[in-house]
Amino acid sequence: MPRKVLVLIAIIFFVTAGMALAQTPKQGGTLVFGRGGDSVGLDPAYETDGNSFMVCDNVFEALVFYKDETTDIEPGLAHSWDISPDGKTYTFHLRKGVKFHDGTPFNADAVVFSIGRMMKERNVKFFGKGWDIPKQERPPEYWVSMEMDDTIGSIEAVDDYTVLFKLKRVEAPFLANMGMDFADIISPTAFVKNPKEFLRNPVGTGPFRFIKWVKDDNITLEKNKDYWNKGKGPYLDKLVFRAIPENSVRFLELKSGGIHICQFPNPADIPMAKKDASLKLVSQPGMNIGYLGFNHTKALWKNLALRKAIAAAINRKAIVDNIYQGMGEVAQNPIPPTMWGFNEDVAGYAYNPEQAKKYLAEAGYPEGKDLPEITLWSMPVPRPYNPEGLKVGVAMIGDLKKVGISSRIVSYDWGTYLKRQRQQPDDMDLFQLGWTGDNGDPDNFLAVLFDGLASESIRTQWHNEEYHKLMQQGRQTIDQGKRAEIYKQAQKVLFDDVGVIPIAHSTVTWPLHKSVMNFKLHPTASIRMLSVWLDR
Repeated sequence: MPRKVLVLIAIIFFVTAGMALAQTPKQGGTLVFGRGGDSVGLDPAYETDGNSFMVCDNVFEALVFYKDETTDIEPGLAHSWDISPDGKTYTFHLRKGVKFHDGTPFNADAVVFSIGRMMKERNVKFFGKGWDIPKQERPPEYWVSMEMDDTIGSIEAVDDYTVLFKLKRVEAPFLANMGMDFADIISPTAFVKNPKEFLRNPVGTGPFRFIKWVKDDNITLEKNKDYWNKGKGPYLDKLVFRAIPENSVRFLELKSGGIHICQFPNPADIPMAKKDASLKLVSQPGMNIGYLGFNHTKALWKNLALRKAIAAAINRKAIVDNIYQGMGEVAQNPIPPTMWGFNEDVAGYAYNPEQAKKYLAEAGYPEGKDLPEITLWSMPVPRPYNPEGLKVGVAMIGDLKKVGISSRIVSYDWGTYLKRQRQQPDDMDLFQLGWTGDNGDPDNFLAVLFDGLASESIRTQWHNEEYHKLMQQGRQTIDQGKRAEIYKQAQKVLFDDVGVIPIAHSTVTWPLHKSVMNFKLHPTASIRMLSVWLDR
C-alpha cells in the first residue's frame, strides 16, 4: 500500500478517534437549571404542575418510561409486561436489584403501595407483610381526573417481582398512563415515617436523590451512586433547580454564567442567544395548549351567547404575534395539530368584535350594560404554552373593553393560583391555564382537561353529557382509527358549546450554555437529566 495512503488512513483514524473521545461523557460537576417558579410539592401522586414534576422526573421512576424525544413506551422499573386477550389484566415483571434512595429494596409490594395509596377503595394485596397505607390528606388530582378508580379494580403483588393489575373496564391509554408522573413508585418506608412531610423529603429510585429545598429559591439533588441503569448515567454530581421568576433576569443569569439552562426565555431573547458564542439552543414543537377557561359553576357563565361574545372579542392572533413572537401558533383546537385525532374541520374562533357585540346583546347585555365587572385570572409564572401570563391578560382585557366588557386582572403566587382556581371561587370569572401532554394520547387532553362530568377535580368544570359519553367511548375503544373519529367529534362538541377558548400552541426553544451536553427536550415537558453531562 502506498505510503501516502497509509498516512491518510492514520490521519482519519486519529481525527475520528479524537471526535469519539470528545463525545465521551465526563463525570462530575454541578448543573444549575434556571426555571420560572418553585415547585409546589414533590409527591408525584398529588402534584399537577410542571415545576413540581421536573424535579420528580429525576427523583422517581415509573413502571414504564417514554423514550427520548417521543411518547413511545419502553421498559422502566418493569422490564416487561403481559396483557390478557380481553385487555383487562396487565402483569408487570419487575427489575431485580433496584434500591430506593433510603437503601430499602424496590419490589412488587412497593408498587402496590405506591399506586394503591391513590385508590378510593383500596383493593390491594401485598406479597409480604406489606404496610398499612395512611389515609389520604387530599385527593390525588391526576388519579381522580383520569377516573382511575373506575378503571383499576385491584392490584396484587403475586411475588416479589410480579405485579398484577386487574381493570374494571378496557382502558386503551392504560399502559401510556402508567408512564406518567402520578404513577411513579415511591419508597413506602420513607412515606410511612412521615406522610405529611414526604412531599418535602421525597425518596424514589431515580438517578438523583433529594438533598434540600430552600423555598422559593432552590432545590438541590445529588447523584444516586447506586443507580441501577449505570450504562446511561448519571454523570452530574449535583443538580440545582433555581427559581428565577423574571424571564429577562433568568436569561441574564444564563449569559453571566449563573445558570446552565434557561427555561422559558422571552421570545425576544432567542435572537440574542443565537449570536452568543457561549450559548446554544434546543428546540421542539410543543405538545401543549394554552387556553382561557370560564368559571362554569357561576350562573353568569352558563349563558352560551356570553361565552361566544368572549371568544369573538379576543384577538388571539395578535396575542401570538406580539407576545409569543414566532414561538407559537393560534390554537384551532384544544389538542395540538401534531396529535392523532386532531379535527381539521373545526375552524377555531374567529376574531370579530362586531359579532362579539351582537352576541353580547343576545346574551342580554347590549354594549355591556348591566354586565358586572369580570375578573380575568392571569398566570404568574411562564409555562411552555404561555410565556407571559400577565401580558396576555392585559391584551385580553383590552380586547374585551373594545366590545363593552369591563374586566380586571387578578393574580396570585403559583401555588395559591392553582389551589384557589381548583376551588372554583365566586371571585373568578375567566382564568388562564394550559397543559403539556403527559403521554401523547388525545384522552390526556380532552378528558383530563375538559370533561367536568367525570370529576369535580377537572379544572374547567364544563358539563356536557354528549362530550362525557364520547370520552368514555374513547377510552374503551381499542382501535386507534375509531378512537380518532370519536375525539374529532368531541372537539366539535366543545367548539360549538364554547367550553373553553383555545389560545395557542407554543414551540419550545430554550438557550443553554455550550458546556451542557446531551440535554434533550421532551414532548411531555419532562426534564430528564440522567444522561446529561458538562464538558468542563
